[in-house]
Amino acid sequence: MRTCQINPSILSADFTNLERELSRIHTADAVHVDVMDNHFVPNLTLGLPVVKRLGEVSALPLDVHLMISDVDRWGPGYAEAGAASVSFHAEASAAPIKLARDLRAAGARASMALRPATPIEPYLDMLPELDMVLLMTVEPGFGGQAFLDVVLPKIRRARAAIDGSGLPIALQVDGGVTRETILRAAEAGADVFVAGSSVYGTEDPAEAVVTLRNLAAATPVSM
Repeated sequence: MRTCQINPSILSADFTNLERELSRIHTADAVHVDVMDNHFVPNLTLGLPVVKRLGEVSALPLDVHLMISDVDRWGPGYAEAGAASVSFHAEASAAPIKLARDLRAAGARASMALRPATPIEPYLDMLPELDMVLLMTVEPGFGGQAFLDVVLPKIRRARAAIDGSGLPIALQVDGGVTRETILRAAEAGADVFVAGSSVYGTEDPAEAVVTLRNLAAATPVSM
């Protein structure tokens, strides 16, 4: 079986008690933290002070996804705050190579995120600077959206490019991941999956994580 990871998104959790909500996903590989600024995306969530505090109380590593403008300025601060991985949007960065290097220098894994319509090909030369590529399978900004199958060919191309590079780069998908859609994303080559409502919307989020991971791990990649 393949090695796959499930990173539940606390965007779907109860914001009145995030420490408790973290304990409900103790079977997860990391916790996905969506940072939105109401500029890059039309939604406002949480910022650096909350992320720093989450890192202090979480037994899981933080997988921070920055959906913010001026990410070159603010991104490294999240790595310095203790995030294990920081994803920045290529569309928001003026100097993505420098940013990726700054994130790594601050102790985080560097990840580049792409909106559904943004092609992967212009960024393939950047792969050596990255530890993960995040492909959005919904338009970023809100949880609970339906998975966009139009992104599946891009996932396949990204998987082929990563495999061809010989580098240990993870391929994450984020948006609309359910028991059904995770099969298609895993078959296309994704190996890290962000799941929000399909985890936190269940009676037993910890068990939902295990179920999703097992489904993905049992799905062979079909190029």
